[in-house]
This record gives sequence, C-alpha cells and structure tokens, in this order.
Amino acid sequence: MADHEDETVLPAKIPADVSRSDQVLGPLTARQTAILATTGLVLYGGYWAARPFMAPVAYAALVAPVAVMVTVVAVGRRDGIGMDRLLLAATRFHLTPKRRVPAPEGITPLPALTPGAWRVRSGRPSAALRLPVREVTETGTLDLAADGQAALAVCSTLNFHLRTGGEQQALNEAFARWLNSLTGPTQILVRAHRLDAAPLVEELLESAPALPHPALERAALAHADFLVELAAERDLLTRQVLLVAREPSPTGGARAGHRLTEAARALEAAEITVTALDAPATAQMLRLAADPESVATPDGA
Repeated sequence: MADHEDETVLPAKIPADVSRSDQVLGPLTARQTAILATTGLVLYGGYWAARPFMAPVAYAALVAPVAVMVTVVAVGRRDGIGMDRLLLAATRFHLTPKRRVPAPEGITPLPALTPGAWRVRSGRPSAALRLPVREVTETGTLDLAADGQAALAVCSTLNFHLRTGGEQQALNEAFARWLNSLTGPTQILVRAHRLDAAPLVEELLESAPALPHPALERAALAHADFLVELAAERDLLTRQVLLVAREPSPTGGARAGHRLTEAARALEAAEITVTALDAPATAQMLRLAADPESVATPDGA
C-alpha cells in the first residue's frame, strides 16, 4: 500500500520568475518597452536639435554611454527585481529622513536665531514617526489607514516528511487549492522568538501528582527538571506561523476576517488549523513584533 501511495507523487516545477511581468515586445515587458521607447525618442529628438552644429558621429559618441546605461537599467535584474525599480527605491530612500521620532504633534524646527554652523552639525532634521498601524479594532483587525485593513491568524504546523508519498500529495493538493482560491493580498509569516518554559514547568509540577502511576509521576518531574536545566543553559526558541489577510479598502475589515474563515475551511483539508486572533491577541502580537527580545509563553502569548 505504501509503495502504491509513493507512486502517486507527482513532481511540480515552479519557475523562479513566476512573478515576472508579461512580455509584450520580444523579450521586453511593457515597462521595459516604455523606458527604451521614451529614451529612443528623446535621443532622436536631441539628434535633430543638435544636427545643425554637431556631426552625427560626434553626437553618437556623446549619447552612446547614455543609451547603454539606460538599456542596462531597463533590462537588468538583480535578485529578481528590475534595475529600474532598484534605482527608484534607492532614490526614494535617499530622499526620505533617516531619523524618525515618535511625535504625533509634529517636529518643531530649530529657532531662526540658531547659528548656521549648528544647523550643519545637527544634520538633516528628524521626521515624525508614522507607524503603518493606526489602531487595533474591536474585531481584532489592524487599521492600516490608507493601506486598508488586515486580519491575523495563527496556523498550526505538521510534520510533512513523516508522511507517505500519497499523504504528501494530498496535503500539497489541499494547500494548492487554497492558494488558487485567494482573492486578495495574503502573507504567510514564519517568525522565531524566545520561549518562556516556566508556565510549562509549573503545569508539569502541578499535574504530576495526579498521574495514575508513580512511574509516570517520576517521568513528569524528571521532564520538568530537564526543561529547567535546558532553559538555564541556552535560549529556547520557538517558531510561529502567522497568516495575514489584507484588504486594500479602508472599510474591508469584515472582508479580511471572512477570508480568514475561508482559509480555515480550506486548510482544514491540509490538516492545518487556522485560529483568528482577537483584539488582545493581535495587540500582543504587535508588541512581540516591536520587541523581539521579549519572552513568549509556550502557547505563543
């Protein structure tokens, strides 16, 4: 039976550039075509403007480096991202303030009487810190202001490698059906954080005397001692899988929560339990994200 199930495993090839834009002109995408066409028109117009006083060979030698640079930026890619997008992101990063402070009321500028040398020494002025999350609503969704609404859920995990080939195939098919049914932006976040084993040790110590056999009690107490020793010798880490459903509309909180409900039903076939977070759990999750060094209990709180 196991051999029959192993034979049902079907390999699936996923291209590395699955998110690449469609090609509209040969190997060029619409964005690349627009950049190259605009550059070509500008250089052609410059040729006719400089033709009365510049030889064509001289003009070609002058604009050749510009044409090569624009071509590299248009068609070049690094880490799967176009060079034009990287250049735009670098420009935006250079223009944005590098130092932000929590000041909802705004930043007070330096007085007009401040010496110029002091202004130069102080560097670029600080900017107010605008966090992406405005508030946590009563239903547990995140108000992202102009970016819409987002709902969070915790997902259970399973041991995939211990399954037979047929079981792995069934799990993959169930997970693929959920991916194919997505109707909005969805993020799967796997985070590692410190674990506080004290509540688990206390639970073992309290429940050990109630076990039906003395050998079980001794094993529970020994395991509690092992956890105490392990926590004293090293930092315990645990992983947590979060599912984030976002709706671009500022009034899409109910829709984001409904999508988590749909995900819970769809992923149940993949033996994954999806538990939506309420308002206190969502706020606690934000606190853990803002303070990664904080310690979480075994249940993820």
